[in-house]
Parts: sequence; structure tokens; C-alpha cells
Amino acid sequence: MKGDMYLAWSSDSEILNRSENGGIVTSLLKFVLDTKRVDAVLAVKARGDDRYDGGPVLITDPSELIETAGSLHCSSPNIARFLKEYLGGAFDMKLAVVGKPCDIRGTIELVKREQVNLDNLFLIGLNCSGTLSPVVAKRTIIEEFGVDPLNIIHEDIEDGNLIIMLKDGTEKTKDLKALEEKGYGRRENCRRCEIKIPTMADIACGKWGTSNKKATFVEICSDKGAELFEEAIKAGYIAVEHADDKAIKERKEKEQEAIESALKWEKTDFAPLKNMAIEEKFDYWWGQFSQCIKCYGCRDACPICYCKDCILEADRGVVMPGEVPPNAMFPMIRIAHVMDSCLNCGQCQDACPAGIPLTRLIFMLNKELYGIFKYQPGVDVASRPPLRSITDEELTIPGVELVF
Repeated sequence: MKGDMYLAWSSDSEILNRSENGGIVTSLLKFVLDTKRVDAVLAVKARGDDRYDGGPVLITDPSELIETAGSLHCSSPNIARFLKEYLGGAFDMKLAVVGKPCDIRGTIELVKREQVNLDNLFLIGLNCSGTLSPVVAKRTIIEEFGVDPLNIIHEDIEDGNLIIMLKDGTEKTKDLKALEEKGYGRRENCRRCEIKIPTMADIACGKWGTSNKKATFVEICSDKGAELFEEAIKAGYIAVEHADDKAIKERKEKEQEAIESALKWEKTDFAPLKNMAIEEKFDYWWGQFSQCIKCYGCRDACPICYCKDCILEADRGVVMPGEVPPNAMFPMIRIAHVMDSCLNCGQCQDACPAGIPLTRLIFMLNKELYGIFKYQPGVDVASRPPLRSITDEELTIPGVELVF
């Protein structure tokens, strides 16, 4: 039932051997395809043998699922946007979707905007300690580990370390904090992310709490998830045991350590800006905006941007055509449209060719809004975005202002 926690592992020896932590996700996907509970599975796999080029794939053949087993830390596919743009928001098909917390949260935000049909989705969330950009990952491996990136068969983030495994079975470890202070390591948004366990999904899966067992820690987060998980057990696809107090405590401690690290990175990222005078902040951000080439990459990458007729297009008359950099209203309008629902997924900043720290600004404003409205994006499907559902009473609150 909802709230139950298990240690679980695949009953399929091939999946169990191929997986890193029990193979439960792959086995659940195989179960829903075999039993026709979904039309297809949306997951992630590497393109060929390149671990640094992972992307979303739609799978209808259960035999292909084995190719998605295992983790890819050096890719950050835009699952929610893929679901909306290329799969029609699941209005015409039933899908099982696998994603990190930001992927699942983005999907839920799109449900609120009537862009995705939640009734046709089964959401499997993956615990996440963060992802590395492919370019930075390769540079880290070459310059800090001194090995060929193509010689890596597995990478992991555990106990504050970045761990890599080579084809010959050799493991190498580096302190993650030390790497990130030198400009290596995880993407900036991942470093300060506080949502590590995707309890907004139907089922949340991860390795925390397994004490190095070949198992997956599973938390059932919805009635839909409970029903499906129980059916998979009865059908013999997975084996389980209830998580004991030790496992639950270990998982909670791992999560808390990750959250504390994220809060420290928030202070590090935002301290220089918070110490600036208003005029200095204005000059800083206008200096950043002046680098914009109006490529629309940030808008097109954002998982929660959905307008078919975008107000930022030249023919709408708000932002004049032919100006590079565009008028400052271009970034300001976009930020105003998404800041209440920003997922801190980092897709906008990844897409920006000018390297503008968009995620940092929007996340900072989102935190300010949280202090006012206590709204956490993508966590509760019944909770509405505050800037889209503001009440008359809230409009009368004196002294509400956002300072960036």
C-alpha cells in the first residue's frame, strides 16, 4: 500500500546481472509491457557505447529494455519536454515513464497546465545525487583522474565522492567537493538541488538504504504504484522484503547529507549576489542579459514552457525584431513566466550558448516566491502555481517584492 518501503530485486537473472542495484526499474518496465498495461516505455539509454551521449527512447519491445539498465550520470535528458512535444502528452497512449526528480516534477507541472494526461502515465522516479554535463565529465576524467573517458564503464556519486570504474575493473575515487570547487563535477543546478527522492512519482527507487546489497530501495508513493508493484510481485517479476528500520534510517541519513550539501552550495552560489547593493545587482544582471543572442534556446529547452503562440516572438510586438542583444524585456518576461514553477532542472542554462547563469537567477527568485506562497513546483498535482492562481486577498498583501 501507499507508504510501504521495500528492498527489492529482479527475478530475471539477466536483468539482475546487468543492473547496478537490483534491477527493479527494468523489471517493472518489462512487466507493464509484457502484460499490456502500457503501450510503451519512456526511458533513457546511451547511444551506442558512448556513456556521455544518453537520450530518451520510446520502447515497445520488452526485449530492448535490458539496454536501459544501469545509470547514466553524464547525461541530462529532458524527459518532461520530450513527453509533451514528441509523445503528445500521453493523451493517446499509455506510458510508463522513468525519470529523475526534476523530470517527474516537470511532468506534474505540465499536468497542471493540461499538457500531459496523468491518467495515462505510470511514473517511476529515480533517486538523484546529480548529473554531470558530458563535456565537463570528460574533462574531469582526463584532467583529474588521468584516464581515457572511453575507458569508463560505470560512474557513481557516493558518500561525497565521484567514483569511476574502468573496463579492467579498476576503481578510482575523487572527493566531489574538491572537484567542484575547481570547476569540475556536477552541473550547477544539481549541486544545489534539495529534492533527491522523487516521492511525487508513483514509485520511488534508489540505492540508498540497501547497504551495498544487490537490491533497490523502493518506496510506494501512490495507490496506482501500490497496485502495480503488488501485481509485479504476484507475477514473479520481482522479489521483495520489507525494509527494516536500519535500511530506512540509512536512506534518510543519505538523503539528509545530500540536502545539507545542496544548502551549502546555495549559500556559495548566492552569497556574492546577496552582498551586492541593489545598483550592483542591477548592473550585474543587465550585463548578463546583454550577452543574449535571442536564440530562444532557453525557452525551447524549458520543460514547463508550453504556449503555442509565444509572446516573445517578433510578430507579437512585445520584443522588437532584429535586435541583438534584445531589449531586457525579453529575458525578464521569460523569467516572470516560469519563476513560480522553476524545477531547477538546468535545461535553460545548458542550452544557452552565451553561458548566462539563467538557472541561478530563476532558482533564486523561485526561492523568494516560496517564502511568500510556500509553493513547491511539481510536488503536488493538486497545488496550483501561485502566479497563475493568485487571490484577491494575496493581492492586498503589503510590501511583497522580489529582489534579485
